[in-house]
Order: sequence, then C-alpha cells, then structure tokens
Amino acid sequence: MSGALHIPDGHVPDVHILYLHGFRSSPRSFKARVVHQRMTEAGRAHQLICPQLPASPKAAMELVLTLVERYAAQGPERLAVIGSSLGGFYATWLAERFGCRAALLNPAVDPLKNLEKHVGVTTAWHSDEPFEFRREYIDELAALKIPQITQPGRYFLLAATGDEVLDYRDMVAHYAGAHQHVIQGSDHAIPEFGQYVDEVLAFCSEGGSKTQGVTGSDPAR
Repeated sequence: MSGALHIPDGHVPDVHILYLHGFRSSPRSFKARVVHQRMTEAGRAHQLICPQLPASPKAAMELVLTLVERYAAQGPERLAVIGSSLGGFYATWLAERFGCRAALLNPAVDPLKNLEKHVGVTTAWHSDEPFEFRREYIDELAALKIPQITQPGRYFLLAATGDEVLDYRDMVAHYAGAHQHVIQGSDHAIPEFGQYVDEVLAFCSEGGSKTQGVTGSDPAR
C-alpha cells in the first residue's frame, strides 16, 4: 500500500508516544532511532518516551505505567504506543488497558511459545551487558496476553512477509479488522523502516478509528 498518512505542516499533535523495543533490544535499536529522528525533525522530541525495558515483563510494565499513566489519565487520545516485536505484545496490553492507539511493528503475537529456549543468561543486542531471562518471566508474559483485541480501529499493523523470526500470518489474523500494511519481503528488523515511519506516526497522532479495516501491501524496497 503506498501513500503514507500525512501530518499537516505546522501542526504538532498533543500526543505523547511511547516506543517499546523488542526482546534483548534497547532504545538504541534502529527503529527506535528512526522514530526519534523523525519526531525531532517534527519538533516533537519532547513527546517521545523510549525507556530501556527490564527483562522481567512484570517489571517492564510497572516501569511503563509510571511513565505514561499521567498522559493516559488525560484521555486515550493523549497517548499512543509503538511496539516492535515483543514490544508489540506489550503495546497491545497497554492499548487494551488505556484504550489508546497502538502501532505494531512485526509484533510477537504469542511469545510464550518461543521464549522457553531463551531462558538463561546471554547479552543484550546493543551492548555486552548480561541479559538474564528467568523461567518465571514466562508466567509474567502469560498474565499480559490478550487473546482477542477490542476496537481494532485503534491498531495499526506493519508486518513483513519476509520476517524470519515471527510468522506475519499470525499477526494479520490476530489484528484482523485493524489498519494493516503488509510489506512483501523485508525481514524482522524492517531495514527500510524509514519509508514507513511517517505512516506510523501519523496513525498514532491523528487517531486510528477512521482507518479501521484498511488493508494493503507493497513490495519491499
């Protein structure tokens, strides 16, 4: 699908955007940096919240709630969440909790079936710091699982058919009825994300209900 959603020049939406990185990732990830750069260019860097998430899902959500509850309390239109991979799983939980918009980038639909093999100590993707994923964290993830989304219009899915980590068909099915942009090809990291960031931010900033049910695809570039 071509033709990104557009934020009018000079218009700065009063929306704080929370970016949630993926498993073993960080705010230094490629997509997080693209979002930060684009929001800085738009004069909105002060509206971006991009924390380093702890490995514990429970601790991660407790941290996030302390950062965003004051904005969500002003109304669901004052907060939007962008989540990549496992961050998309978290973003879905938050969208259901607050009724806010969420943009999901190759999201993990059911990470419970993939994370058993990651139990133990390894390193983070963007540093040599140890990263420990404990077995009890799987139960913490289970407590955050959303079996079926409500109000699909508040969701935007950006999924790549070439994702080598997660099956895009699971994403499309789980977010049925949402605004969906399916990239033909690409991969889990979406290296051409710079071509889609404006579409993602426009959805987050202007509301998802008017785009409900729109589905499209385009070739990876």
